[in-house]
Amino acid sequence: MSQTVTALLQLRELILGGELSPGQRLSELAVVERLGVSRTPVRAALARLEEEGLVEVIPSGGYTVRAFSEQEVNEAIELRGVLEGLAVRLAAEKGASPESLAELKGCLARIEILVGASELSQVDFELYVELNEVFHAGLIALADSPVVAQQVARAAALPFASPSGFVMAQAVRPEAHHILRIAQDQHRCVLEAIENREGARAEAIMREHARLARRNLDLALRDQHALRQVRGAALIERRRTA
Repeated sequence: MSQTVTALLQLRELILGGELSPGQRLSELAVVERLGVSRTPVRAALARLEEEGLVEVIPSGGYTVRAFSEQEVNEAIELRGVLEGLAVRLAAEKGASPESLAELKGCLARIEILVGASELSQVDFELYVELNEVFHAGLIALADSPVVAQQVARAAALPFASPSGFVMAQAVRPEAHHILRIAQDQHRCVLEAIENREGARAEAIMREHARLARRNLDLALRDQHALRQVRGAALIERRRTA
């Protein structure tokens, strides 16, 4: 990997892992010394993290690690749902090939085996995350729109805004299995709508599917043990209650 990619991955991991706290100042020189790479790739990595929304430029120079309010997290999830809704509507209107649909149906069949089990282990949840990301990526690909795909990727760049952002938090919650079954039913319905060329229905289902992540956020915020399973959770500012 290039030094820029190495610096980007290391910095992102330090932020999402909680080693760099919200509000912490990041100067190029300090990051260079910490990562052991030259200044140019560090500058490029910080600029990329600013695009992703994980850091922001400060007037005095350098960057700070961003914090996110609960409202901002909810809005990020909602935005991702809107864009994914657009993608599946386009997919339905354009028409998906039988081969593409068959591939996604195969992915759904594997997910079905997982959610149909009486109990799910940690490994099962990790496999669900992988399959869920494959399925969502496949839906976006059906739209055959590089512009939409790029914008969906940008919206889902924050870990808690991605389709699987709160799945691991579910693993420690008693209602986890029930929520996964709801999500799987929505998966089946949106694929059916695309196959039947029902664009409006596909879009509505996909937007509702994103709102399931907002429900998972609310549950995780009430359970510290669950919240610790969410990458980047340290960046979320908890709403103060009277």
